[in-house]
Amino acid sequence: MGAMRRAQIRAFALAALGTFFVSKLVGSEAPPGSTAPLAKKLRAERTSRFDLEVSGDLEGVPLGATWYLTREDLLTLPQVGFMVSDDPNLPGPTRLSGVPLENLVRDVGAPAGDMVVAISKDQYRANYPRDYLAEHHPLLVLEIGGLPPSGWPKDSGFDLGPYMISHAKFTPAVDARAHVDEAQIPWGVVRVEFRDERLVFAAIRPSGTFANSRSVEAGYHIARQNCFHCHDAGDEGGKKSGVSWAALSAIATASPDFFAAYVRNPKLKSPRSQMPANPQYDDLALDALSAYFRSFSKAQSP
Repeated sequence: MGAMRRAQIRAFALAALGTFFVSKLVGSEAPPGSTAPLAKKLRAERTSRFDLEVSGDLEGVPLGATWYLTREDLLTLPQVGFMVSDDPNLPGPTRLSGVPLENLVRDVGAPAGDMVVAISKDQYRANYPRDYLAEHHPLLVLEIGGLPPSGWPKDSGFDLGPYMISHAKFTPAVDARAHVDEAQIPWGVVRVEFRDERLVFAAIRPSGTFANSRSVEAGYHIARQNCFHCHDAGDEGGKKSGVSWAALSAIATASPDFFAAYVRNPKLKSPRSQMPANPQYDDLALDALSAYFRSFSKAQSP
């Protein structure tokens, strides 16, 4: 090989290597093929602990890849602000501002029919199906009282940041089967995923002969809004509790009364439990929830 040819190859290799290192220093460009305004700001590497992890069904993004948006990226979007007085995560009436999750779905390039899954640093998960988004307009909070996360209240003893989700005013919606929505208001949110809700909920949807049971269906509606926060069914659901869907099914099957009492007031059964009480569930609701979980047990006859 001639000296001139070797020099050309060396120059080309150095140029390519230089481009690689520059991209690492400034953060990766938007995924190829993305056209949504926020998708163009996605980075392949974290630049700050305040960056929001983003994944899921995104335009031009490989399935399973994790990307990052900075607070500054999110602040470039139109902000919505309001006073909130019914969020138990806050010490009292408080002004919040941020980005509606509906807008985030659009601006990040996710399919319009996707749900949003918000994941907190303790592996708690909150799910926002498209019906919930349209009815309640949840807000990804960027500022509380005009302040960034470093200035957010800590009266409750925990750090609400880097992100939380809230509503201007939550009014439970009731569907045709009298199923009532529960507020999805996680704090400590570090990641959002844009997912096909049919695939997410398929892991816990009643099947077989139980699919037509009104009691099991009512229990499923409660479980997917509440239990799915902290309990996992394989790859889906929260990991906070460490107690799986199968384990809950085994408990509900072995002792329905214990299961119902634990759901209503966990600390009466286990003083060290971190699970919140659920006094809002009456006996009928707890019976439905128990019937739903029993439907997953192989020991339960069809």
